[in-house]
Amino acid sequence: MGGSGPFNDQKHQQRSFLFSFWRFLPYTIYAILPLALFRLYFYPLPLPPSPTDHLPGSDRILATPSLSSPPPQAEEAGGDAITEAHPLLPPPPPPPCDYTNGEWVHDKSGPLYNGTTCGTIKDGQNCIAHGRPDVEYLYWRWKPHQCYLPRFEPTKFLQLLRNKNVAFVGDSMARNQLESLLCMLSSVSDPTLVFRDGEDNKFRKWNFAGHNVTISVYWSPFLVKGVEKSSSGPDHNELYLDSVDERWAGDLGSLDVVVLSVGHWFLHPAVYYEGGSALGCHYCPGLNHTEIGFYDVLRKALRTTLKALIARTRASGRATDVLVTTFSPSHFEGDWDKFGACPKMKPYQEGEKRLEGMDAEMRKIEVEEVEAAKADARDFSGFRFDALDITKLSLMRPDGHPGPYMYPFPFADGVKDRVQNDCVHWCLPGPIDTWNEILLEVIKRWNGGEMNK
Repeated sequence: MGGSGPFNDQKHQQRSFLFSFWRFLPYTIYAILPLALFRLYFYPLPLPPSPTDHLPGSDRILATPSLSSPPPQAEEAGGDAITEAHPLLPPPPPPPCDYTNGEWVHDKSGPLYNGTTCGTIKDGQNCIAHGRPDVEYLYWRWKPHQCYLPRFEPTKFLQLLRNKNVAFVGDSMARNQLESLLCMLSSVSDPTLVFRDGEDNKFRKWNFAGHNVTISVYWSPFLVKGVEKSSSGPDHNELYLDSVDERWAGDLGSLDVVVLSVGHWFLHPAVYYEGGSALGCHYCPGLNHTEIGFYDVLRKALRTTLKALIARTRASGRATDVLVTTFSPSHFEGDWDKFGACPKMKPYQEGEKRLEGMDAEMRKIEVEEVEAAKADARDFSGFRFDALDITKLSLMRPDGHPGPYMYPFPFADGVKDRVQNDCVHWCLPGPIDTWNEILLEVIKRWNGGEMNK
């Protein structure tokens, strides 16, 4: 039967619909595809968490909230607690290392230089060249209890101080520390002496041409204005406690780093002046002055010095870094002027020798005055102060002094009954090199470096 019934019409309509659907399907896809791409480009779908968000061993992640963000709400109404996410921030820098407490440990690496490779060692401290037979004192390193003190890096020092002027100001301990630094730096670069003046070359200046670093020494045993005892003058020192010594302070406008070191000269007989009149004296029999000792005098001298540094740096606008090397103990067994000696050949162990008496008081005064100066200069960004606190680590090294080898071969003609000893200054090389290792670490911290790297 070839008629068209309702079923045949329905099949015809279905075939027509399917034909039309497949005919227009490509056009529909072409129209939708650009819209889909537009949507994905401007509104991307959220990605699943990265597997690196949960690395082994990283279960505890410390996040520091932004100071400008509101505190996270503990719980929304009707919901669970919500924790606000914050970006991870780098950990804060470590606190400054406390170098004052530690121990001397044996170190087979030895010093960076010796008495023949360094030409700036003062004869009285060139112990090996003068015949000191033992060398064990050269193989110890200071190990702080709470951090690591790296070996001195002479190239790093010169890089950090490029185009800078560094001055060591004070007594013979300042000179001793300066000569140690020159020797350590000379292991990578030879210094050129560019200036010298005064008796015993008390004012000298060297330049390291490769980095244009200038290092100077200024003789000023009181830091303030003073007249030293002499055979042609008074038999005691005279100190003017309210006037800084212009022999070095007059050059402040050209100095970038100043390292101050005084103490031992305050022990000598002296008359003190302040405000144009005599304040008192120390050990001045026969003079009509009140005995006032030397502790308060040291404090006044340091205060005058540090206040002058602050005032002049403010006026000039030149940034200045200042360090005060604390008191370095002597190790005479007996009186220094009665042939006392320092015969020990090893460092003291922890607890074997206490920091006390005059050594502790001198250090205390110097540290306190540095802290007071920091407070005075807190509002001035052109100043950085610190105490180079070497008193305790130096106290523990009775073996590091020249002793009788302040003179060449003192026993060449046999052992003598009495030989003058130097138990104040330090052999070069020797324990004083550690002072400059700490000095470098302070400078690295000031320049944003990591203390314990």
